[in-house]
Amino acid sequence: MAVLEIRDLHVTVETDAGTTPILNGVTLTVRTGETHAIMGPNGSGKSTLAYTIAGHPKYTVTSGSITLDGEDVLAMSVDERARAGLFLAMQYPVEIPGVTVTNFLRTAKTAIDGEAPAIRTWTKDVKGAMKNLRMDPKFAQRNVNEGFSGGEKKRHEILQLELLRPAIAVLDETDSGLDVDALKIVSEGVNRAKGETNLGVLLITHYTRILRYITPDYVHVMVKGRIAEEGGPELAERLEDEGYDRYLDADSTEPADAVEA
Repeated sequence: MAVLEIRDLHVTVETDAGTTPILNGVTLTVRTGETHAIMGPNGSGKSTLAYTIAGHPKYTVTSGSITLDGEDVLAMSVDERARAGLFLAMQYPVEIPGVTVTNFLRTAKTAIDGEAPAIRTWTKDVKGAMKNLRMDPKFAQRNVNEGFSGGEKKRHEILQLELLRPAIAVLDETDSGLDVDALKIVSEGVNRAKGETNLGVLLITHYTRILRYITPDYVHVMVKGRIAEEGGPELAERLEDEGYDRYLDADSTEPADAVEA
């Protein structure tokens, strides 16, 4: 069992106004087989948490810790984190001109496993995963995310998830910009990956609609860089009815990461 442990995490970012605190003491544990949903208003620190776990250089950890199976994640480079079993599906996947999807996936798989996958088996796996995600086979020869629609980019993220088979997946607003059909297909991909590998999922979202397809074991409400409340799926249902006003009303200060993209 893989265990991702985040303890009293404090993170800052440099802005034109100076050093700005974003995360203000986040504590969270995600184990394989568990699905955790992190919800909260804009600017609450959700994406900052995702990118800090992945190792984005924009964010500075000032105190606290992140460990994976007891190993210090913060001491690892970005590629070392991936090889250790961490995966990030980005809210805004980047384009990589000149690199085809096929080459990208096989290179990533080779880097993570330490050896290249057998061509025949790998080709079969890629075609099967693309078919399940209803991706045109021609996408395999296109450059990564270049000219892809929002929905196509998100499907490609889940394609990576299914093929790279991480221990812990951080999904940053995977539902953003998806229509109903694409949302269902992407959600099915996440559920399929979890069913096949028992991975742990940290799902970041504003809305409950994706939770109709991906059922969380735990729901965490993040407000102003802290976990304000925790519960089960019923908490997400309550947020659907009540929104986040009661958390914001409890503290009239501006959200800690109002500068966050």
